Amino acid sequence: MMEELIYQLQNQNTQWVLVGTMLLGLASGVLGSFALLRKQSLIGDAMAHAALPGVCMAYLLYGSKSLLWFLVGAAVSGMLAAWLIGIIIKHSRIKEDSALGLVLSVFFGFGIVLLTYIQHNRGGNQSGLSDFIFGKAASMVGQDVQIITWIAAALLLLTAIFFKEFKLLTFDPQFAKGIGLPTTFLNGLLMVLIVCAVVIGLQTVGVILMAAMLITPAIAARYWTDKLGHMVLIAGLIGGISGVAGTLLSTTTDGMATGPLIIVAATTLFLISLVFAPKRGLVSKAVKQLKLKRKTSVEQLLLSFYDITENAGVSGAFSLQDVLSKRKVSQSLINKSVKELKKKNLVMQAGSDQWRLTETGLMHAYELTLNQRLYEMYLMHEMELAQLQLKSRDDVDVEKMPFDMKKRLMSLLKDHSREPKLLPGTANGLNRKEWQVQ
Repeated sequence: MMEELIYQLQNQNTQWVLVGTMLLGLASGVLGSFALLRKQSLIGDAMAHAALPGVCMAYLLYGSKSLLWFLVGAAVSGMLAAWLIGIIIKHSRIKEDSALGLVLSVFFGFGIVLLTYIQHNRGGNQSGLSDFIFGKAASMVGQDVQIITWIAAALLLLTAIFFKEFKLLTFDPQFAKGIGLPTTFLNGLLMVLIVCAVVIGLQTVGVILMAAMLITPAIAARYWTDKLGHMVLIAGLIGGISGVAGTLLSTTTDGMATGPLIIVAATTLFLISLVFAPKRGLVSKAVKQLKLKRKTSVEQLLLSFYDITENAGVSGAFSLQDVLSKRKVSQSLINKSVKELKKKNLVMQAGSDQWRLTETGLMHAYELTLNQRLYEMYLMHEMELAQLQLKSRDDVDVEKMPFDMKKRLMSLLKDHSREPKLLPGTANGLNRKEWQVQ
């Protein structure tokens, strides 16, 4: 297989296709990022389907196959469809998704009618128009790749020039309009760039799959970063790699179309991002949930120990069954949490099934209990104490809290008889952050 791949790479036509698909993936990933963040993921699908009648009309007017005229016809048809979608949304009660579906189906249906008409005429079968439905990258020649290269370079250059404006338009269009930016022109320009990115991919991946080529790299990139600049670069990189990988796979397999393999490669990279991305990936989320569950179980167990100790006194011992009667948790989880507390020297064993808080444990348990009950009081009187803006118990910080707010919360604790008992050894509590499970 390696020898065959090396042989194919020496083929000039394969080299042209490789360059074309790489540039297509790069441009699609960059512009697809804006389409995704603007919640216009279906716009690529609509533009791809709407481009078919433009291709057919260009053939009827020009009389023979010419990629340049096909792209011009597709671009005009796609922009007309985008304009009609905007008109329908603005001047009717039809929502955006319905308008997209309506325009997509009408334009694509008209394109199929024109395609059928052309193919029933003399020489129509040799026109190659059907390649635009499913794509046929192998039919590209040097001139075709040069056209795609120039268009892709222009798209990337314009995106770089207007990046700040597109960024502001994507995240805060009202502010962009307020500071005097020509939002109508910028919206139109961005739509034209997206349409052009769709158009240059028609011959490679076809009408059916072009939407996936536009959106899949952007979705994959979204899992790796929260910054638009980084997302655009990563999406372009993923798109370019997908184009190269799909082309290389196509050259080493018999009868496998390049376009679908490009989409398969892009989808594979998306799945890798979905599972293994460091912050948003499923593996990362699972690890975070396990850590949170472990941390929460340890804190809840310590709260239960202090509640029992309040009633039994500082010298009183307790069993794990006493904890189970207060909190419905699994025995295995309690055993793991007790081991963690013992490792931190917060509890010690006082018998075969008896446990006691150490002096350090009493300090931490008191602070944890105090913060928990203060947060409960805050939730009960949130309107009165809205100035604190506490989102969880971890936000409670008695030392940094305004004196009047602290005084009010402590008063509420006392009124509701929820003030934790200051057991011996708890007078000088430690910061919970020093011992909490990482």
